[in-house]
Amino acid sequence: MGKTVTAKYSDGKDSFEILVDADMAYEYVTGKRKEPLSVLEAEQVFKDARKGERQSDEKIKKVFGTTDLASVVDQILKKGDLPITTEQRAKMLEEKRKQIIDIIARNSIDPRTNAPATALRVENAMKEAKVSIDPFKNANEQVEAVVKKISMLLPIKFTNIKIEVIIPADSVNRCYNTLKQFGLKSEEWMSNGSLKAVVEFPAGMQNELYDKLNKATQGRVETKILG
Repeated sequence: MGKTVTAKYSDGKDSFEILVDADMAYEYVTGKRKEPLSVLEAEQVFKDARKGERQSDEKIKKVFGTTDLASVVDQILKKGDLPITTEQRAKMLEEKRKQIIDIIARNSIDPRTNAPATALRVENAMKEAKVSIDPFKNANEQVEAVVKKISMLLPIKFTNIKIEVIIPADSVNRCYNTLKQFGLKSEEWMSNGSLKAVVEFPAGMQNELYDKLNKATQGRVETKILG
């Protein structure tokens, strides 16, 4: 068992505190642990954990919308104050930064060239713009602010792309699941056994599609951007 710490949440009037295992709580907020109750050292919500004073169910219900302990613990850990070490904070920050970069790179293009905004270009723009990341805030919720901050260095456009692909007959079985993963919209079987298909997916992922299909067909796939 690791060190016990107090995670706290306040609505400005009342305090809501839980006693948690520091390492397990860190695993939970970083997504490595799924069950919120597993991090608790005591299955209680306190108004003052040090004094052992329990918070009332009425106030818990008013602030969190429920008295279900798992839901309340989840909200306190994700919205409240969880003491973490400097090392844990640095690790969380790096993981969240990578998540944001991945979201932007996979879903966007540079409108000047219509080419994907690669992860490296996004990362470099974030460094140059000195973008600040909140390690506790959801990555998706931070994307808009990050894009706004780097837009002068790297214009970003979020859009889908539609691509027609022709897969040789002997490679269809190896490629079909990939086409489904990338949003298969239509398919047409040609007289020679080849498959003509249309896929639609976030524009930033087009290089990933090309790489997978080229590998599966030994470079014999034909592609055409439809829009």
